[in-house]
Amino acid sequence: MFTGLIEGTGTLIQVERHGPDAKMIIQANYPLKRLVVGESIAIDGACLTVTAFRGHQFTVDVSAETLSRTTLGRRLPGSRFNLERALQLGDRLGGHLVTGHVDGIGAVTSRNSEGRSWRFLFRAPAELTQYIVEKGSIAINGISLTVNSCQEDRFDVNVIPHTAQSTTIADLQVGAEVNLETDLIGKYVAKMLRSWNTTETRGQVEKPSAISTSFLREHGFVD
Repeated sequence: MFTGLIEGTGTLIQVERHGPDAKMIIQANYPLKRLVVGESIAIDGACLTVTAFRGHQFTVDVSAETLSRTTLGRRLPGSRFNLERALQLGDRLGGHLVTGHVDGIGAVTSRNSEGRSWRFLFRAPAELTQYIVEKGSIAINGISLTVNSCQEDRFDVNVIPHTAQSTTIADLQVGAEVNLETDLIGKYVAKMLRSWNTTETRGQVEKPSAISTSFLREHGFVD
């Protein structure tokens, strides 16, 4: 589990393809204190396992599933990544709950400066838009950000100077692809609503449940 608060960035040193999967060697730009083989680290929002390390360099294996569901398979040596080690019990939860399981790939459609900040507009896959809500949380390349607004297949976020300087998001230009992980709690709520509103028993669809979004809002479960 992660928070979406990026600890530092890293550079892809080497990629070795092994049939459908790959091995990556990454150089971190900050000290990886007490790193151990087998621990999890989020690389641009994708949770991977450290298989070897020496100094500031570490190695991860990337499965075919991860390569197909994220942008990692398209990255070349010299690419920069956002890095976050797994959350420890007792740590401050300053971002939001991030699993490191990427839901899909989005793309930058515009970026504009607003004062000292940047406003990015992203396009998201249609199957993810139901989980993206105004003022909700979303992880973009592993970065915990707040959704300013959303409409149809697009949403925008504001990036403050600290985030721009501490992550790779300032590198993104129009057309750049990003890893998206929508809010974990929102996904569970949506699934429960679907199962409550339409249930099947022995192949027959029962009448809709009384549990609905309006019901949950009326009783204070959702805003």
